[in-house]
Amino acid sequence: MSTVCAIATPPAAGGISVIRISGERAADIAAKVFKPVSGKSVEELSGYRAAYGKIYDGEERLDDGVLLMFRAPHSYTGEDVAEISCHGGIYVTRRVLAACIKAGAEPAAAGEFTKRALLNGKLSLTQAEAVTDIINAQSGQLLSCSNSQREGALYRRAEDISDIIMEISTQISAWIDYPDDDTPVVTEEWLKAKLSAVQAEFSALLSAYDKGRLVREGISCAIVGKPNVGKSTLMNLLSGEERSIVSDIAGTTRDIVEETISLGDVVLKVADCAGIRETDDAIEKIGVEIMLKKLGNADLVLAVFDSSRPLETDDLTLIEQLSGKLVIPVVNKCDLQLTLDTVRLEEKLGRAVFISAKSDKAADILADEIKSRLSLDKLDMQAGVLANERQRGCIIRAAEAVNEAINAVELGLTPDAVGVMLEQALDAVYELSGRKASEEVIAEVFKRFCVGK
Repeated sequence: MSTVCAIATPPAAGGISVIRISGERAADIAAKVFKPVSGKSVEELSGYRAAYGKIYDGEERLDDGVLLMFRAPHSYTGEDVAEISCHGGIYVTRRVLAACIKAGAEPAAAGEFTKRALLNGKLSLTQAEAVTDIINAQSGQLLSCSNSQREGALYRRAEDISDIIMEISTQISAWIDYPDDDTPVVTEEWLKAKLSAVQAEFSALLSAYDKGRLVREGISCAIVGKPNVGKSTLMNLLSGEERSIVSDIAGTTRDIVEETISLGDVVLKVADCAGIRETDDAIEKIGVEIMLKKLGNADLVLAVFDSSRPLETDDLTLIEQLSGKLVIPVVNKCDLQLTLDTVRLEEKLGRAVFISAKSDKAADILADEIKSRLSLDKLDMQAGVLANERQRGCIIRAAEAVNEAINAVELGLTPDAVGVMLEQALDAVYELSGRKASEEVIAEVFKRFCVGK
């Protein structure tokens, strides 16, 4: 493969920038750009060694900096790697990159370095995908999960499932090819027990995916309620800033105010919706219509009620519209005298949370309730979970093939027919881990990466 280079740090001014060079000519190209002040040549540097020196573009001195050398195969890509750290100005960084290209390196494509790590056997495909998840992690729980994936949690789980499928296939083949030997008979009971165990593994992976998606992508959350129950105050509390206008005038919030908020390990994509009520105001009506559409797409609804006011027509109308949705009733202003019929409210919408949106503790109370209600506190993100639609698609195909195999057994089809279906399942699991992934699949994975990683 050619020797490539790219800026490995964000394209913005900062303290330092790093230009990464990877390939068999990495040291040679770095030597044309970087001159150690010690007088020692770059080519002589062994792996995991650093040198301070001057950075040049031909005869023009660009900057002072530090060179780090990594020698194959003990590097991120599995190749010789040179990393030049310079001052983090945008112009000087681009000049150093241009000097590396002039010295013989080719510009790296998106995800090029991680792709080379995959092709050189340093990472599996699921481990490579975890790299971009680490970069994009927005919570401690997701970072922990991504690091587990990076260390091979999902790959090992896929390999364990593959071993069971291979055991079944091998047993079938041996029984068909050597029926007169002492090969164990492949019975219907044995096949169904083994296939059911595999299917249970697939079901567990798919079940955890939906909950894991909420952790990875954030929970789409709509804050709804009639005017003046404290929706905007709650929104401002969660976001930590004045994102919504707070006023005693009913109908102040007419549009959707949206914000991505981190509550500990919970990431919420919160929408503060217009208060639901009967109104003759044309603009306010539009806000209410938008709110109703938002309800249809929300993963979770925080339905806010005023503890100091009884359930009114607007409240009852909202309760009916929330039928079938995942709702946490939020009884706000609990520092005031309780007038709200909370028994009736909880009969309709389930267990309520009692807070005062003016209290700093309200955010923590809500975060704990959200994790509990969505069972996120029971999700083992380090056990090896499906992290994206590609991985999910592989397991769906594998599960469908195993389900067909179970049906074939129940219909009394011959074991060799079951074996064909198991080959399809095995191919899908191998595609998940990358053991049999096509060039098209690999190319699609690395489209998600930035240049420099």
